[in-house]
Amino acid sequence: MSPRELVSTVHGPLTEPALHAWGWEIAVYLFLGGFTAGLLVLCGTALWRGRRNPGGPSFALASSGLPALGLVTISLGMLALFLDLAHKPFVWRLYVTFQLRSPMSWGAWILLMVYPVLLAGVLLDPPRWLRDRLPGLVRGFGARFDGDVARRRLGVVAIATGVALGVYTGVLLSSLGARPLWSSALLGPLFLVSGLSTSASAAHWLSPDHDERTRLLRLDNLLLAVELGLLGLFLINLSSSTQAHVAAARLVLGGPYTAVFWVGVVGLGLVAPLVLQTLAVARRIADTPLAPILVLLGGLALRFVLVFAGQASHWSRL
Repeated sequence: MSPRELVSTVHGPLTEPALHAWGWEIAVYLFLGGFTAGLLVLCGTALWRGRRNPGGPSFALASSGLPALGLVTISLGMLALFLDLAHKPFVWRLYVTFQLRSPMSWGAWILLMVYPVLLAGVLLDPPRWLRDRLPGLVRGFGARFDGDVARRRLGVVAIATGVALGVYTGVLLSSLGARPLWSSALLGPLFLVSGLSTSASAAHWLSPDHDERTRLLRLDNLLLAVELGLLGLFLINLSSSTQAHVAAARLVLGGPYTAVFWVGVVGLGLVAPLVLQTLAVARRIADTPLAPILVLLGGLALRFVLVFAGQASHWSRL
């Protein structure tokens, strides 16, 4: 029997209640993109404020550690995005044009800008193996950015690139008006703050300096509190809008995604690390890697919930 292909142009809540075009790849891409955006903002802030110690810069404050980590995470995110593409041989066409009204066109070019900024961060304080293999490049780049003014300018560029990347990961969803759950201007700020929180948590975990870990703990606590507030506003906005938005909010307020949202995202990903880190700052408990791990897993769970629940939401028939 010869194979047959059926093509349906009908889609609606009565025929196909949920059409999932995006899988795990997009959720992972959004998480890694936001995480890299946070690393860029952290490193850029360190350069802009001039907080570099030539005698031995710490991990988080613009040493080669965070920019190198950012190169790895954004590359993995781009790989996940590439795996999701239906027409992989034609991905180069995104870079022969720029569509001002297309978030995906903006995102493609922002992602391209991320690499030279992160590479510049690595070359400012290169690891030994890079100094040994490319001494001329390292010396030339170091001489070009030897002054405080040049470093601060690079810091401003890193901050701007990080903010653009972090906001874009949320705007990518909010621009798709066919899904009521994503139809909110709060997704851009929410994803930016979440990316900053996950990166600050990872930097705290990896930093060898005690004072710096304390500063990053306090910063992450502030970011977690802001993220909780933005999530609350996001749900209030949906619940007080149209019938379709209310139905979309119910997906996480009693629907199939309720448990993973409230337990995985809010409980374990936000509230638990906020409590643990607050106690650690007050020296009530020892500082452990548990809280950073929970923050990272919570940030990943947030993307999975919003990507899959968003695709399950739809507009009601008139």
